[in-house]
Amino acid sequence: MSVASSAGHAWLPPATEPRPTSGHERDFLLETYRRMFLVRSFEQRVNQLFLKGLIPGTIHLSQGQEATTVGTCQALRTDDVITMTHRAHGQALAKGVPTRTLMAELLGKETGCSGGKGGSLHVGDMAVGALTSIAIVGAGCPIATGFAFAFKQLGTDRIALAFFGDGTANKGDLHEAMNLAATWTLPVVFVCENNFYASTTNLNAVMLNERVAERAAAYHMPGVTIFGNDPLEVYETVTAAVERARTGSGPTFIESLTYRHGGHKRDDPAAYRPAQEVELWKRRDPVSTFRATLLADSRFNEDELAAAEASVTDEIEDAVRFAIDSPYPPPEAAVSNVYA
Repeated sequence: MSVASSAGHAWLPPATEPRPTSGHERDFLLETYRRMFLVRSFEQRVNQLFLKGLIPGTIHLSQGQEATTVGTCQALRTDDVITMTHRAHGQALAKGVPTRTLMAELLGKETGCSGGKGGSLHVGDMAVGALTSIAIVGAGCPIATGFAFAFKQLGTDRIALAFFGDGTANKGDLHEAMNLAATWTLPVVFVCENNFYASTTNLNAVMLNERVAERAAAYHMPGVTIFGNDPLEVYETVTAAVERARTGSGPTFIESLTYRHGGHKRDDPAAYRPAQEVELWKRRDPVSTFRATLLADSRFNEDELAAAEASVTDEIEDAVRFAIDSPYPPPEAAVSNVYA
């Protein structure tokens, strides 16, 4: 899909109409929407809990980026492994981390997916192939390459996938990982969630490339740029890259153009972003747009989508009750799982 740019190379997505869905199974489409709505609703609830003082530290929300995370994880198997970023709530939910244990972790509870020790920045569950998220920018990329090396050495057909943002594009961690992955033909997929701002810095201020994916050519690796607010485009692109990796043809670099609705973290008002740019992206909101796409498909109706949304709301409220009622870790937990 072509992507237009305005003066100053600020990326703008194309105007889109509901895309054809006939090539996808009905259950797959409904589950894709349910997961996107789950991620959106989960983070809205998390924001409310944070403002009430129930979540310690800070939070990095991914509202606006749901199509990229969900579309990507829909293309993976449970035993495939992902490495996640500091903006990991959506990535974790999309890969299958239980809503209850994820919510409990954010509240610092013993029943959390990281035992209440990690909080928002360190969530994950290897039972579903979600390595605990890493707050250091770019650090997950060489780890994903390491997983891919192990999978190849063991003779399995599992693959690894690294999520990272545009801020990672200039870091050595990524380039070393890509170079090794390409040289050794490893089964790994690199997915750049390009929301155009590394914390508060616009990508155009630190890179002359118009597309991050151009850099893949330096490693003789396929690089593709897609519109990341369309979950089906994301799913189809990642599926092809996963198949390439799984069958021994090596890594792929995918740049998924998307946009976070809010600032870098909860206390960032994002005043550095042009109002016109924010409005253009919000009109291409992935959740509401995909909902309209499904309603344009005769296989779906309003009542069915409303029922799916209601079930998600119930799931989240159950998770909130579970998290609030769960105990905090005992003091002695501070020295458990620690290497001397």
